[in-house]
Amino acid sequence: MSRPDRDETIREFHQAVNLPPSALERWLRTEPSRAAGQHKDGGESVGHASGRRIVHLQRMKKADLSDDDIAHMRKVVGYVSRHTKQRPDGDVRDTRWRHSLMNWGHDPLR
Repeated sequence: MSRPDRDETIREFHQAVNLPPSALERWLRTEPSRAAGQHKDGGESVGHASGRRIVHLQRMKKADLSDDDIAHMRKVVGYVSRHTKQRPDGDVRDTRWRHSLMNWGHDPLR
């Protein structure tokens, strides 16, 4: 991946992820966080696992990011972009839609 593409992905990731690592960690420990998203065989949801990885990525130095890390950042940007467009009507404060986005590091109410 070229340096400009890599830098653009990192920039877009930091725009999409608006929860600081400490806030995301706190959120991931809650029951609404664990309940949101698609669960495989009753285990952890894809979004919850992604949230744990996002915390790790947020704390990494740019120079230490691998191609796999950059690919996950692109996945996060795509998910947040698609999911925010599906905003339900009404108050979204306590909805699975918001909870799922928060697992991916984005609080639509911020």
